[in-house]
Amino acid sequence: MKFMLIWRATDEGNAAMMGADFEKVLENVGRYNDEMIRAGVLVAAEGLDPEEGVVVDFSSEPPVVTDGPYGETKELFGGFYILNVASREEAVEWARRAPSFGPGFKTEIRRVTTIDEFPQDNEWIQKERAWREATGQL
Repeated sequence: MKFMLIWRATDEGNAAMMGADFEKVLENVGRYNDEMIRAGVLVAAEGLDPEEGVVVDFSSEPPVVTDGPYGETKELFGGFYILNVASREEAVEWARRAPSFGPGFKTEIRRVTTIDEFPQDNEWIQKERAWREATGQL
């Protein structure tokens, strides 16, 4: 099963991070990443730029496009991991082992659905399956 670990921070957490020793942060995160790589569970890991973004809001027609990520920190997430693990419990264990940056940080865990969970007789699912197979994703 695949799970996404989503890193979130409050204003307090972001402020604390600004004062942190960046080399130490990189070392802690690097060790964590290395542990997941050695365990064979890491599929992807990316940080997200806190300022460079666009929001497409479908509340109206045509959709409204605004620069920048959402305005409230609580709606932002700063990075993510995709893990391929045996269970939700294992994903939770990996999240618990993540480097701690102190108060103001949370990790949300969401299961990533698979193509097998969609109607297999649908032509668009069949096309996606063929693409995934051709690119080695299945």
